[in-house]
Amino acid sequence: MKELKFSKGLLASVLLSAGALAACSSGDDGATAEDGDQVTVDIFQFKVEFKDQFEAVVAQYEEENPDVNIEITTVGGGEDYGAALRSRFASGNEPAIFNIGGPQDVADWKDNLTDLSDTGAADAALEGTLDGVTVESEVLGLPYNQEGYGFIYNTRLFEEAGIDAASITDYASLEEAVKTLDSKKDELGLESVFALPGKETWVTGLHLSNTFLAPEFDNNVLTAYDADTVEFEYGEGFKKILDLQNEYSKQPTVSLDYSQQVEELFSLERVAIIQQGNWVYGSIAGIDQELADSGIGMMPIPVEGLEDGGLPVGVPMYWGVNSNQDEEVVTASKDFLDWLYTSDTGKTAVLEDFKFIPAYEGYDTSKITDPMSKAIYDASEAGETIGWVFMGYPTGWGEDELGANIQKYLSDEASWDEVVDSAKAAWESSRGE
Repeated sequence: MKELKFSKGLLASVLLSAGALAACSSGDDGATAEDGDQVTVDIFQFKVEFKDQFEAVVAQYEEENPDVNIEITTVGGGEDYGAALRSRFASGNEPAIFNIGGPQDVADWKDNLTDLSDTGAADAALEGTLDGVTVESEVLGLPYNQEGYGFIYNTRLFEEAGIDAASITDYASLEEAVKTLDSKKDELGLESVFALPGKETWVTGLHLSNTFLAPEFDNNVLTAYDADTVEFEYGEGFKKILDLQNEYSKQPTVSLDYSQQVEELFSLERVAIIQQGNWVYGSIAGIDQELADSGIGMMPIPVEGLEDGGLPVGVPMYWGVNSNQDEEVVTASKDFLDWLYTSDTGKTAVLEDFKFIPAYEGYDTSKITDPMSKAIYDASEAGETIGWVFMGYPTGWGEDELGANIQKYLSDEASWDEVVDSAKAAWESSRGE
């Protein structure tokens, strides 16, 4: 297989801070040996987009391994996975396998994580994808996949409006395209140009902010994690993109959620552009397969004042194995994750059923067919990416602080200066603890 080439930022990229605290009791209830024969592995995972496909693959594994019973709980989308995970641990019903983001999550959950450096999946992980979950030679997580995000657009609507997406290279050209689409809403059958899901603090406080903060931290998650302060060097550009989306979005944006954005509005072609990533493929395909396969494109979010931008690409989450479980449960958990990413059956599922961009060697990447994943893979090959630094944010900062205050801004309850000043103070305060 031809290995993916990573930009400097991608080499250090890893995703999404679950904002978790690792104070909890050990949990034998979450995964136990039953009747001395069957081992139960309890998986608590966040990715709602592949829930059905994941459950189907797990059923295959159970058929091949009748001595293992796998129970899956999926919490994500509009729900707070980090809060739900903390609650599970606090209850004593600890899962055997759970999800962590980058270095901040590793620090928060380190006492509950098993070293996975002896797994086949760790050996197969692409260069750089384990950087943010490796501590003193211990590999404490295995990557789900690679993902990227940006502005996803409807190619038919752009063509009918006379817009060439390739010509959108900066804020000015984006604004011009948006105004053109807005002026032709009626003839195009649009409710609005954008659908900004202001209800989802991860969209604004994590993903959108990352686009404008990554350059400040040299596209390096570890640089962000070690930073005592944040300056918002590209804060004015951040405000302009947020304002543009808000002004030309279906209202009210502060109550618009992920499902409405992707399924009710974009998939039904009632809006032309959304800020999302390749993980939405399954949701769009479930409503309009033709649109998903041949009617959408992806372009970078322009950062005013920055010449070398690109699609933010990284690892969205990692699988962690609970070190508090019995040895046989830990072993069964490792075996399942190895099978998922290194067996022929697992690799087929990863590429063809999950529609993942693999984070491991040994995959036939010519089978990546959906247009968003292909754009992300091509951008990675060309080095036209920026890093995911948001999982290096202080615990809870992206969603509970910045994202929550952006909601106030969208509701005219706070000025942009107040949002930025509060975020700066909260970052510095958290780093000083």
